[in-house]
Amino acid sequence: MAEAPDGTELAAMIRRGDLTAVEAIDAAIARVEVLQPRLNFLVAETYERARDRAKAGGLSGPFAGVPYLIKDMFDVVGSTTRYGSRFSAALPPAGAQGPMIDALERAGLVLIGRSALGEFGFLPTTEPLAFGPTRSPWNPERTPGGSSGGAAAAVASGAVPMADAADGGGSIRIPASACGLFGLKPSRGRMVGDQMPAAGFDVTVQHGLTRTVRDSATLFAATERRDGSAAFAPVGVVTTANVRRLRVGLVPHGLNGRPADPQVQAGVDATVRLLAGLGHAVRPTDWPIDGREQGADFMTLWTNAAFDVTRLIRQMTGQPPDARQLEPFTLAMAEMAAAAPAGALDAARTRLRAVAAAYDRWFADFDVILSPVLTTPPIPIGQIAGDVPFETMFERLGRFSNYTTLHNIAGSPAMSVPLHWTDDGLPVGLQFAARAGDERTLFELAFELEAAQPWAHRRPAVWAD
Repeated sequence: MAEAPDGTELAAMIRRGDLTAVEAIDAAIARVEVLQPRLNFLVAETYERARDRAKAGGLSGPFAGVPYLIKDMFDVVGSTTRYGSRFSAALPPAGAQGPMIDALERAGLVLIGRSALGEFGFLPTTEPLAFGPTRSPWNPERTPGGSSGGAAAAVASGAVPMADAADGGGSIRIPASACGLFGLKPSRGRMVGDQMPAAGFDVTVQHGLTRTVRDSATLFAATERRDGSAAFAPVGVVTTANVRRLRVGLVPHGLNGRPADPQVQAGVDATVRLLAGLGHAVRPTDWPIDGREQGADFMTLWTNAAFDVTRLIRQMTGQPPDARQLEPFTLAMAEMAAAAPAGALDAARTRLRAVAAAYDRWFADFDVILSPVLTTPPIPIGQIAGDVPFETMFERLGRFSNYTTLHNIAGSPAMSVPLHWTDDGLPVGLQFAARAGDERTLFELAFELEAAQPWAHRRPAVWAD
């Protein structure tokens, strides 16, 4: 199979008549069929729906005819949403879909299937007991990250040029880092569609994973809010770098105080040199909050979100869910929430609102903040999965992922940029964050970094050829 162009180029090829939308969709399906047995990124296919839409003609928008995968936590008419869970096997196909799916289709994207995620997106890996682990195309014994790991594996392997993702604690940035992709988490209230609150606190936003910055920027512009409910004025399509030199703050460790692995730190050091060479001013800073307290309060939100899941299943079935329906980690989180003292959730929300205010004040001194995305390179399959004992899981989570949740609480944009690879060829993303609403600065910086140190030419061990 020929190398896959990015979404922007594929759409241009279709417009020029180099190939038809039907041919583009059939080629993507052929790639998926070859790669799926090796990587396990697909939960369900919607091939006939996709072919019918392509054959019908009339596709318009910046990505007219480009194949796309939807993360399996969003409803698409005629397809069952599984949430990465065994409990959902008996659910009927969706009879309606949300405004973001409509916006993606208005942009011309053709949905060919549903990508894998960990159960309800609770973990930074993609190893649901319902479907088995999704594997990284860089090394199939390693995780592609999560929870949008199915999307990341599909894009990084060349199956599709871009795919849907959502980020409630790092779930766009983490798989982007683990798979050598570009992944930007938008600001809260920026994008089309309903937000998904965790225990009454909006932390989750939807966007996509791409190989190029231009695909992400164009997708962003096509799906940002432009009505009276928009939290910010529209950014529009960002196409170039800005000449403005930035004040960059460098945080030295994770929110829990843990330093980065030496292979990750090497990427940080190289990125500081790159930024300095480009004329940006980099100086050390520290998190503007108590990171351990913030982490504990975020976990209070997450455990209560798991409790909400168990309550919903009880309402649907008349019985409390058990280990036949939900993973042990999900059940344990729900039990933790149920055992928490009265008022714990409200107290956590109050402290987290103060965290968001402190984050905003940080940007009086900086334009962007630089850190790793992950504490370590991508970890082996099986280390973080829903059946790992609860206490062991918490210790492993702290060693792997501890740089991303603050931006979900603050409602701010942050991006993973693939600027480093380890000695054994694993990708390491570098995280850049800005104040809420300032996606333009991030996109412009990303275009500059992409031009200075390109990455889209790199090919993993498992690639669509």
